Formats: sequence, structure tokens, C-alpha cells
Amino acid sequence: MSSPVAFDSINFRNALGSFATGVTIVTTRDAQGQDIGLTANSFNSVSLSPPMVLWSLAKTSKALDAFMDGDSFAVHILSSSQQDLSSRFAKSGTDKFAGLELRRGRDDVPLLDGCTACFQCKTTFRYEGGDHMIFVGEVLSFDNNVLPPLVFHSGAYKLVMDKHAAQKNAGENDGSFSKNFLGYLLGSAFQKIYTGIRVELAQDGLTEDDYLILSILGIGDNRCISEVDSLLQLSGRRVTPETVNNLTARGLLHSAPDADGEVCIQLTDEGRQLQIRLMAVAKAGEADLEGELDESEVVLLKSLLKRLVRGSDATARLLWRDEAKRA
Repeated sequence: MSSPVAFDSINFRNALGSFATGVTIVTTRDAQGQDIGLTANSFNSVSLSPPMVLWSLAKTSKALDAFMDGDSFAVHILSSSQQDLSSRFAKSGTDKFAGLELRRGRDDVPLLDGCTACFQCKTTFRYEGGDHMIFVGEVLSFDNNVLPPLVFHSGAYKLVMDKHAAQKNAGENDGSFSKNFLGYLLGSAFQKIYTGIRVELAQDGLTEDDYLILSILGIGDNRCISEVDSLLQLSGRRVTPETVNNLTARGLLHSAPDADGEVCIQLTDEGRQLQIRLMAVAKAGEADLEGELDESEVVLLKSLLKRLVRGSDATARLLWRDEAKRA
């Protein structure tokens, strides 16, 4: 091999990190019958006929002997929901399999559930590759599940998304609203997710103002009316004495002055039960809507929406004040 060219190793590592890879956990069983597993992103296919794959392991790894001596291993391609599992198997000195439900494969190799795919392999070749050992295995059996994979890119976990071709709407002009207008899309999603809530409110004889007040108190109880009013204004609504009186008369709210003499309201036991029931209906509506997306799309959608409302962080801190105090 020719002498290595001198260059910045950090920049070289960063350049390699620009290549997106899947994330795998490779497992085996050592000579003492102990389960061995580690996270690896060096997995690749070698051949379809015969079916063969490869992966590599640092020569300094404590798990090296188990893979050098063993004849079987399993490669698990992790799904997008298994980031915690990846982090667990990336650490050393812990019982990585503790608490996990395992299946057993060839030579009792431990198999993990919930993965995008799993390949049970017989070790066929071992090669030295610089500071790593390269393992080539013949695939004897495999599982393939329809799950979005976990991806690693530039030193961080990522999600895979389909790249849809941009569609230009014929007949649109800059001065008109279209079906791609963000306000229309957000409004339509809002209406869809709250359809069930509106039916429930009608059956209970409640208004949307009533629902919002109960929800705000459900997040953080015993708030002054002025605080609830400021939060309600975000939706273009206001707290009125009539609304508070009606909810109090129905036994859903209790009001009392605080130390400064300002009137504060809190949920009664009956109000708390109603708020929990309404929240369950809202969550069911959210689940129905999320069911039209895969898990990675849901995560991305919520992440992007959080970026859009980032300027309202002060409102979020006020709304979830009890969580902020606990933190």
C-alpha cells in the first residue's frame, strides 16, 4: 500500500459523514454464551447471488474476539423509532440486552424486534482493512418489514422522506390563493382534527370558548382570569364574565381571589373529568390524522410547525408554566 497522503483527519471524517447511511445493530454470541451487540453504520451489500453482505468493526473493539471466533451474526437495520436502541448499543460497559424481548436465530444469536430488516448470516470471510476488520457473511435468512429506516448523516440521526416532484398548478397567479397556500392548508388541517371535538361539545352543550378555557386549565390549573384571557386572545377570543359564570354554574369551575385580589379559576373534579374526556377525543382526532402519514412524516411535520411558531415561545412558556417550573 502506498504511503498515506497527509491531510486534516477531522475534515476527512466530516467529509465521510456527508454520506448518509442507515444504522444497524450487529449481534452475535461469544464462546461463553454471552450475547454481544453493537451499533454499526458500515453495513453494505456485496452480492445477490449468492446473497452476501459485509460490515466492519474497529480492531480496538472489545467485541472483536466474539466476531472473530464466531461463525454466525445478525445484522439489524434499525427503524426510525429505534434511535434510543441505537444509542444503547453504541455504548460500552453496559448490559445492552437488559429488558429487551429477544428471539433466537442461528447458533442462538440474539435477534431484535421492531427493525426495518434483519439478516441472519454465516461468516464466510474476514479481511483486514486499515484499523478495521471487515466481515463478509452469507445471508441464510432475513426479515423485511415495511418500516421507515433510521438514517445517520453529518454526525446526527435523520429521517428518510420521499422527494416528491414539484407540481405547478396551472392557471395560478401571484395574486390569488391556491390549494398550496399555507394558511389554507393549516386551516383545513385544524378543521379536520377538531371535527370530533365539535360533535362532543355540541352533545355537552359547550362552546369552543368553553373548551379552550377547560383545555388551558387542564395544562396548568388555578390561573388568573387575565392570564387565561391573554392565552385565549391567540385564537381571537376573549374570556367573558358570562362564560366563566356559566362554567361555574355547571360545576366545572371554581373561582376565588388570589393574594393580590385578582380572581383566579380552577377546575372542579367534575371539570377535570370533562377536560380529560375532551382531551381523549382530541387525541383520537390527532391519531386519525397522523394515520394518513408515516412516523417519520409526523415527526417532520411537527418539527417544521414548531419552527414556524418559534416566535411565540413566550406564550408557550406561559401555557406550559408548570412544566417549566418542574424543569
